[in-house]
Amino acid sequence: MNLLTKSALVVAMLGLAACTDPGRFGGSADGAGGFGAAGLGSASDPASPAYFQEAIGDRVWFAVDQSTLSDSAVVTLDGQAGWLNTNTDYSILIEGHADEQGTREYNLALGARRASAVQEYLISRGVSPNRVRTVSYGKERPIEICSEESCYAQNRRAVTVVGTGAGS
Repeated sequence: MNLLTKSALVVAMLGLAACTDPGRFGGSADGAGGFGAAGLGSASDPASPAYFQEAIGDRVWFAVDQSTLSDSAVVTLDGQAGWLNTNTDYSILIEGHADEQGTREYNLALGARRASAVQEYLISRGVSPNRVRTVSYGKERPIEICSEESCYAQNRRAVTVVGTGAGS
């Protein structure tokens, strides 16, 4: 490889590396506009978002084509509500997700219903509505990508993302 080729490769690699900066559009480095556990304490601190994510659990799963909360989802959400009612300086973003089956439009609506079900449950358990936002990603942000039920099941979820500052 000659010097010109090597230089071009280095410039290309640096250019691609710059494209992976999640804060490039002025948002936070966690990619969620101020939401996310990155840099907000350790999992051993009960008041930290990292503790919430690891010890309480930040996600619940749904059955195919459903937005009804399962018994295991209710247990997780009860833990989330308790943590949120104790740690009132945090707001949350509830992300609704769906598997890859169905149209984009249908899955966005299903993700919205799932996020809304979680939101309504947390509010019914005393979490202030002004601390809760929802978003639906439908099938656009899968955890697993394959055409098997084991993958689909991982993608049918709602994720509660803890952010800084109570909502206004």
